Formats: sequence, structure tokens, C-alpha cells
Amino acid sequence: MPAICRFGRLAALAAALGLAPLTAQAQPLADFYRGKTLSLVVSTSTGGGYDVMARAIARFIGRHLPGNPAVLVRNMPGAGGITAMNYLYNAAEKDGTVIGAVQNGTPVEPLFGTKEARYDATKFNWLGTPSFEVAMVLLWHRVPVNSIDELRTRETNVGASGAHSTPAFYGRVLNATLGTKMKLVSGYPGMTDGLLAMERGELDGYPSAFYSALTSTRPNWLRDKLAKAIVQYGPERLKELPDVPFAADLLTSDDDRLLMQAAVAPLALGRPLVMPPGIAPARVAMMRKALADTFADPAFMAEAEKIGLIVNAPQTGEQLQAVLARAYATPARVVERLQKLNNP
Repeated sequence: MPAICRFGRLAALAAALGLAPLTAQAQPLADFYRGKTLSLVVSTSTGGGYDVMARAIARFIGRHLPGNPAVLVRNMPGAGGITAMNYLYNAAEKDGTVIGAVQNGTPVEPLFGTKEARYDATKFNWLGTPSFEVAMVLLWHRVPVNSIDELRTRETNVGASGAHSTPAFYGRVLNATLGTKMKLVSGYPGMTDGLLAMERGELDGYPSAFYSALTSTRPNWLRDKLAKAIVQYGPERLKELPDVPFAADLLTSDDDRLLMQAAVAPLALGRPLVMPPGIAPARVAMMRKALADTFADPAFMAEAEKIGLIVNAPQTGEQLQAVLARAYATPARVVERLQKLNNP
């Protein structure tokens, strides 16, 4: 059989199996990005925290890729970030010229039972994140609750934007696993609104105050004891909060531990960056290295500090991949509980 014919049949077989074209995989890595434009799809609208982060990364990551491609940011908001995830999974080019910066809740939407999420989060190529999040149940200093035991016995009014919001979800998770008696009060669109309501005396507290956000917007609250953290939760406890109990340490049931592990997966993901599935492993490895090098770049760090972007605990793509693998390995009985808490 002529060599050209054999090559054609191999290429057709590769296409049928969803593999990258043979010529693309064979192209030298150092040459691939030269003269090309890398698209960075952001799952939010312009001006928000994810967009600011993505644009900062876009200004630097091309310098750390062979061939130094131009980087173009493309905002694709919709459905809480699911629109961008569906695009990255089902429609984006799978040759390494498209990456995404997505909201950290979107990778677990299929696990939480969201039908609009038409993707398998474990098949994406996760690249890394500049940080992870740890949240707290935060109460105003005048509220007569000072411990997790008191939070279990005294009802407290805590704020949320609505029944399906992140604060409401975590409030229900903590009530279900720790036996706390937080009463969710809707009508506070974001954490800033909730904190203002605490100052006015409208709310006792907020069920998911992110430590990173609190220290940047209200740096004196914990220091001056204007507010108190009753319990912290996330992928790991913060050394900055040595006297605040860590939720995972308080759980006595294996199923509750598994539920908490899956529930806090978005916090472990931080502000993740991702490539579509089906990309040649060598290109994925190259992009992961470029992102890690960006996070370590002194010029990037200086800009991050200037614009208020937190880069305090970068996580690798492999670490994010492991977080999602653990979450999606959650037993069906626990997933059923999780879905009910997410969709009351």
C-alpha cells in the first residue's frame, strides 16, 4: 500500500477516535504558537473579578509560551458560567489555541444535578489557579453567639441573595452536617451587601464570607473584633485563623465528610483556568508550565498586587484534576443529599 494512502487511513482513524490530527501532534512545540493568537474565554462579563484576573494573565502568559503568541480575551457570560463551559467542551478548537477562565462552581454543576451543564468536568484539561478559597460563618460582634456549640443552639439570621445562591447552599450544608441553626434571609445580592446589613443590625451574619475578600474589603473587622469567625470551611484550614474550628474536623459521619468534600470542591478550585478536552498532552503540559511561570513572574505579581488580585497559593492543573476526581467519585447516596441541598 502506498505510504500516502496508509497515512490517509491513519489520519481518518485518528479523526474518528477524536484524536488531534497527526500533523498537529507532530508539529514541534516550539513552533506551534508562533504567529498565532491564543483565545482566553472568560465565563463572566467585563469588569468583574474573573475578568480582571483573566486580563492580567493575558498580558503575561504569552511571554512564557514558546513563540510568544498574542492573547485575546473573549467574554462569554451566561447561565452562571455554564454557557462558556458548554462552549469550551463542545465547540471550541481543540488544538491548544483556546483556554478558559471559569467560575469555580461550574465544574461541579453536573454533579449538583444542573441539566443545562452539557459537559464532563473530569475530561477537561485543568491548568491551574492563582489561589484557593476558604469561607467562614461570620457574625457581628454584638451577636451573643461565640462558638459552634452556640451556633447549634441559637437561631441566627444570615444573608443570601436567594435560595439557589452560594451563601444559601453553604448555609444549608452546614446546617445539615454540623447541626447549626442558621436561618437564611434572602435579598442581599452579594457579600458586600450582607456585610453592610450586619453593620446596620439587619443581619446577625453571613454564612460564606470568603477570607480573601473580607481581608481586602474589611481588613480591620477580624483584627479589631468587629466581627467573629465561628467556623471555617474549604480545602484546608487557614493558618491565619488558628483558633477558628475547621468544619471538616467537626464531622463524625463518613457520609457527612464525603458531602463536605464535594461541597467545598469549588473553593478548592479557586479561580480555575482550563483547556478543552482532546488536546495533545504535550501542549497541555506546555500551557500548564506557562501558567505556573506566569504566577511566579515578579512583574505579574507586582501587577496582581496593584490591582488587588490574590495570588497566595497557586495550585497546579494536576491538583485541580484530583479535586474533581474526588468530587465525582462521591457515592450516589451522598450525591442525592448534595443535590437536594443545592436544589431545595
